[in-house]
Amino acid sequence: MSLHRRPRRRGSVLSRAVGTAGALAVVLGAGIAPASAAAKAPGKTTPTATGVSPDEDVPWAPVHDAAPLPHGRVHPAVTDGRKDAALQLNLPAPTGRYRVGTVSLHLVDKSRRDPYALGDQPREVMTTLWYPAAATSGHYQAPWMPSVSGAHFLASQGLTPQEVALPTTAGHVLAPVDTKLGKLPVLLYSTGLHSDRAMGTALAEDLASRGYLVVTVDHTHDANEVEFPGGRLEVATMPPDADFLDVRAADIHFVINQLATLAKGGNPDVDHARLPAGLSQAVDMSRIGMFGWSLGGGAVDTAMQLDHRIAAGADLDGQFFGSAPRKDLDRPFMLFSSGTHNRNDDGSWRTLWSHLTGYRVDIQLQGSAHLSFSDNEALAPQEAGLLGISQDQLQQAYGTIDPNRAIEIQRVYLAAFFDQELLHKHSTLLNGPNKQYSEINFVR
Repeated sequence: MSLHRRPRRRGSVLSRAVGTAGALAVVLGAGIAPASAAAKAPGKTTPTATGVSPDEDVPWAPVHDAAPLPHGRVHPAVTDGRKDAALQLNLPAPTGRYRVGTVSLHLVDKSRRDPYALGDQPREVMTTLWYPAAATSGHYQAPWMPSVSGAHFLASQGLTPQEVALPTTAGHVLAPVDTKLGKLPVLLYSTGLHSDRAMGTALAEDLASRGYLVVTVDHTHDANEVEFPGGRLEVATMPPDADFLDVRAADIHFVINQLATLAKGGNPDVDHARLPAGLSQAVDMSRIGMFGWSLGGGAVDTAMQLDHRIAAGADLDGQFFGSAPRKDLDRPFMLFSSGTHNRNDDGSWRTLWSHLTGYRVDIQLQGSAHLSFSDNEALAPQEAGLLGISQDQLQQAYGTIDPNRAIEIQRVYLAAFFDQELLHKHSTLLNGPNKQYSEINFVR
């Protein structure tokens, strides 16, 4: 195993996640700055340490999406009476009509050097594809994270696989694609700063169960851990002054190019990994959307400016940086914020809103918090007892909304938006308030 480590900084224990949620919360009362807070200088893309939005004194997001909550760690035997029994974490099952298949691809961009690595190493990324499967019998369900990265993930938090078992996903590895559905609309996902692509699993596999081909992307050396074939692990080495949005947008552009290769019958995996039956015939390059959480949400606009093949975008509570929000965008866009953030207290959202010349919608999930838009919403409450985290601490980090309800609503509204823009199936949910989902506020 090759493991590249960055120098350990003072306070690094407080900069990693607690528990397998990957980012339990903001460090309460510790003065941690938001991931999305940027310097006021035009075009600046480096997060500051102010702890507030660039325009208003309203804190709303953590320094990065793997920031922890102080906790009193408790051995499992103390909490449940079972000695040496691992706490099994679970994600809510997908709600669509189709079973889910999955495959991970190792992609290398030989035309671009990795800006976060030494030497002339080409840029490489790991992706996971989620899709509706024709059959799943005989195909095992993929782990939430691979074994090496999962063990590193837990070890960095002072936990072991003997104490906590990471979730199993609904995705069946190499299950054949349901080709009866024809070509599938494509959705790309970019996760939060220093977060892993696994953090979007609950949303990705649900969209796949509704008939989408969803591609979750790890941004190598930005993510805290990315496992490559053979157990090679790459960790975060991205400098704080990096042009991270441009790198993320270039990653997405490259992945779309590889999907085009796949659609033409090629195998873009650098290791020539086996592909699921029917995958090449299922990629619809004429219907591509993108969504992201936190910094990944902020990257959606930058990626859309770079690649016009992205026909619709959705930002899950991520602030925007750089010059992209000041450029007109004529394609549909959804702003989907937590209960403590929207364009009324985020100047970058107001700027982008004024430059959206196509369909636009701005909704807010009341009772939620910034971390609610990741798998943390489901996982953190499950391990709170093990880690000695109180209900009050959870609510400060995740809001007061029921976790399952939060995930349900995110799934429903994301699907409604992309169904409308990529499948031309209008949803009345996007017209305005709905009694069934009273937690959604339309920001006017």
